[in-house]
Amino acid sequence: MSEQNVLKLMEELGALHRGHFLLSSGRHSDTYFQCARILQFPELARELGAAMAAFFADTPCDVVVSPAMGGILIGHEVARAAGRRFVFCERVDGVLTIRRGFEIEEGEKVLIAEDVVTRGTSLLEVVDVVEATGGKVTGLTSIIDRTGGEVELPMPLQSLARVKVETWEPSDCLLCKAGQDVVKPGSRGN
Repeated sequence: MSEQNVLKLMEELGALHRGHFLLSSGRHSDTYFQCARILQFPELARELGAAMAAFFADTPCDVVVSPAMGGILIGHEVARAAGRRFVFCERVDGVLTIRRGFEIEEGEKVLIAEDVVTRGTSLLEVVDVVEATGGKVTGLTSIIDRTGGEVELPMPLQSLARVKVETWEPSDCLLCKAGQDVVKPGSRGN
């Protein structure tokens, strides 16, 4: 699936929003991607997952790991396409952890899948969780990379679409200064 097709789908299905948003990172932005709007359609989720898994066709992988909440659906679809097991991390007292009886064995090769990457914070937290279990991260993938490729990660991030979206600290936010109300979408903090 081409980058142009992914972005067109986002617009057509109401997954690309314009306005004034408080992101999970605490920063503000005028653009928000709500991937759940496209992942609610199983065939689209399967197609996106297969396209993401294809980036790693020649990369060793034993398990796909994603952060909850946003990464669960797409991570599952990447794992399905790769024919691998799927595990997700979730927040307990604000810290990502593996629970629910999931395990990553020492030496297992791990592909980390996410829906949207803004600053890479969740991806890096999952990398830390995987490495703490003795797993080895072999790849990073997302539907949307909103950093424009400008975030430093331990390896290249393979994304279906890469866009540069501006974000601001609340104190520097032009939309706040203009008096525009801020909206908190997404899963953290709700």
